[in-house]
Amino acid sequence: MPRSTPVEVVNELATRGYNAEREAVTLLARADDLEDAIERATETVPDEALTLSADDVAAVVRTADATGSSPGHTDGSSPDTRSGSPATDSDGSGDSATTPAETPDQPPSNPSVSSGTATHENDRRTDSPLETKGSGRDEAAGERTTERSVDPDLRSLDVQGDVTGRSTGTGEYADFVATFRDRYERLSGLLRSRVNHRPTEAVDAMAGGSDAAIVGMIADIRSTANGHWLVELEDTTGTFPCLILKDREIASVVDELLLDELVAVEGTLAGDGGILFVDELHFPDVPRTYRPSTADRHVRAALISDVHVGSQEFANEAWSAFADWLHTEDAAAVEYLLVAGDMVEGVGVYPDQDEELDIVDIYEQYEAFAERLKEVPGDMEILLTPGNHDAVRLAEPQPGFDEELREIMSVHDARFSGNPSTVTIEGVTILMYHGVSLDEVIAELPEEKANYDEPHKAMYQLLKKRHIAPQYGGHTRLAPEERDYLVMEEIPDVFHTGHVHKLGYGKYHNVLAINSGCWQEQTSFQKSVNIDPDVGYAPILDLDTLDLTIQKF
Repeated sequence: MPRSTPVEVVNELATRGYNAEREAVTLLARADDLEDAIERATETVPDEALTLSADDVAAVVRTADATGSSPGHTDGSSPDTRSGSPATDSDGSGDSATTPAETPDQPPSNPSVSSGTATHENDRRTDSPLETKGSGRDEAAGERTTERSVDPDLRSLDVQGDVTGRSTGTGEYADFVATFRDRYERLSGLLRSRVNHRPTEAVDAMAGGSDAAIVGMIADIRSTANGHWLVELEDTTGTFPCLILKDREIASVVDELLLDELVAVEGTLAGDGGILFVDELHFPDVPRTYRPSTADRHVRAALISDVHVGSQEFANEAWSAFADWLHTEDAAAVEYLLVAGDMVEGVGVYPDQDEELDIVDIYEQYEAFAERLKEVPGDMEILLTPGNHDAVRLAEPQPGFDEELREIMSVHDARFSGNPSTVTIEGVTILMYHGVSLDEVIAELPEEKANYDEPHKAMYQLLKKRHIAPQYGGHTRLAPEERDYLVMEEIPDVFHTGHVHKLGYGKYHNVLAINSGCWQEQTSFQKSVNIDPDVGYAPILDLDTLDLTIQKF
């Protein structure tokens, strides 16, 4: 039997609620039967103990080596301890303290989801597929415990869809027209294969009673006196009214519709031809058959956001514990660090923010962030993208940091790109977006379809619409460009956001959606809007399997 890796040992211990000293992990990794060795070792420690020492483990391993087999497995077999996969309950969930499964009476439009590596139709928030804790320091010596050794030639990190250096917007009317025309052309291309659509001017000329289909941008949504829904669709030739009857199955998705998003409808024209009675409605969506790509070797990425250095509430101890952990053997495969915005707290972002600043100068905030960045291993590939607290333009798409800020944050040769950016790491495509539009989606949609406690559900809606911020003119500031950089033309394997300071994750049509929490304790502003942040969580993604581990610091 192949011996277990330290990562497998830590994962198995975590499922039982234990940590272990580094030497204890090494000893357990040598055991022929990991599960039995852990079972026997945990029986020897006091009930209140949460950390296994080397002494706890040594006798167990020596006994097993002497006998050549472990009790309960006399045939020499060992249980399946697949690296990166969480232990599962009888329902396959990996954690019993989870949100309820979606019920059969929910609308069929609701996304098919799974959480972490689970295979059933559940999703999760802060109850992780595998949650572990650790300081990252050797408990006996108080020092970082390993020197990392990686081959940089094995790595690849490419960025696409970055507006940095390509912004063309001047604020003129023509720029807005160009943005919406580009959005229409690219998203309508995803819908035209599903319906036999005609331009609205051609539909307007068709005889009453004819079957028709339209691909259009939602210009207006309103309810009628009888409780039906009138949706105005616009394309490059004009607009056309479409009626969704309240007793139709598709009426259940009307509350998901946002102005300016693109949809396709099919139905029958009224007798006078002046309105389309809708039978089917299609979103651009991610195909249910989508299969993500994976890396060719075992390598991991840490996906975090919302560090907020400069705030009095910056979780310095949690950050240092995270950085220390990255130096340990358990994190040796974590070769990439992706930070999705809000490196610093910023200045003047919300009312009375100055009263909660630990550092009042914006450049000194970035210098302090750079010092925090120095704590992580110097051989990691680091990518930094901005958020709404950072010193870049607020309007999305946001270009990357300017040269002066890049120079300040050039620690470990960090790389920079704009918000959003599509990052391909060893074949795995990760869409990084800070997440300001999540506020708008949560405000506009019913709570069961989008809420702050389950931010991944709002992310599902953006995947369904294949656009990062479909509604123009709301709370999300959008910059007109010749190209709409917020269209999800390429399906990501992983969708990573932050901004809302809540941990959430799940799968939508096999796309892993992760909102990575934050590194800032609750501010008075957050308290005033009833946000209780999830602090000190680091989602760790296995790029070769897309398994997800949540580390808590």
